[in-house]
Amino acid sequence: MKPKAFLKLAASVLRRLDAILPPEQKEPDWSALAYRWQSVGKKGILESLPRPHTFPLNRLAAVGGQTERLVRNTEQFLAGRPANNVLMSGARGTGKSSLVKALLHDYADQGLRLIEVDKSDLATLPFLLGVLNGRPEKFIVFCDDLSFEQGEDGYKALKTALDGGLSQRSNNVLVYATSNRRHLMPEYMDENLAVTGERGEVHPKEAVEEKVSLSDRFGLWLSFYPFDQNDYLKAVENWLEDFGLPFDETARQAALNWSLMRGSRSGRVAWQFACDWAGRLPEERVKD
Repeated sequence: MKPKAFLKLAASVLRRLDAILPPEQKEPDWSALAYRWQSVGKKGILESLPRPHTFPLNRLAAVGGQTERLVRNTEQFLAGRPANNVLMSGARGTGKSSLVKALLHDYADQGLRLIEVDKSDLATLPFLLGVLNGRPEKFIVFCDDLSFEQGEDGYKALKTALDGGLSQRSNNVLVYATSNRRHLMPEYMDENLAVTGERGEVHPKEAVEEKVSLSDRFGLWLSFYPFDQNDYLKAVENWLEDFGLPFDETARQAALNWSLMRGSRSGRVAWQFACDWAGRLPEERVKD
């Protein structure tokens, strides 16, 4: 083979290898405030996020009790005192994820950092904890919209990271997770039949115990509930203030019409209305 043809073939092979091989391991950018963890084999890469989506805690409405408890737990963590991993569950669009994002805005200057970990990347969570070990910052591993099916790899990895592994729990890492499911796994009506023996389970209680074993390892549970009309309108007012717009009668009526059109009242719907309202030209802001 001629040298020129060989070099061309070698370059082609290297390009294809580059597409499938993991990127070269580099030291994370520790100056960032937020990160995304991505699995690569049995390890992973801590990718910095230059513009994290965050906002002040006071922008959130109708979650005062949940905010108070989450803030207290986070402040304990930042002060080096004992604190709990947190599971936030309940109705969709009620501020579970937003609360965690807002913590970064209010506490980043005290050393708080946020790491987003997708469910599919949880299997390499032990390696991530090793990367974070010894760092002076305080890290919240954020698992959003978390739920599992039986036997998924990330399920066991998260259980071990929360509580139950042989190694001691990291004192600079907490896990904050959100889910629409209280126990993070589906529960079926036929599981109730196990008590009567109709399903054939020899030890039916053990099957139920396995279902709740993961959620039970979160020390702090916060429940979120659907918004009523006043909660929804307060959320709209907060977000319009963020856009520098008044919450007048026209905006109020438009917000109510928006919620009727969506068939839902929540913080998420309030945010979506505010985005639409702020994006309109002044002459377009009329009652729908």
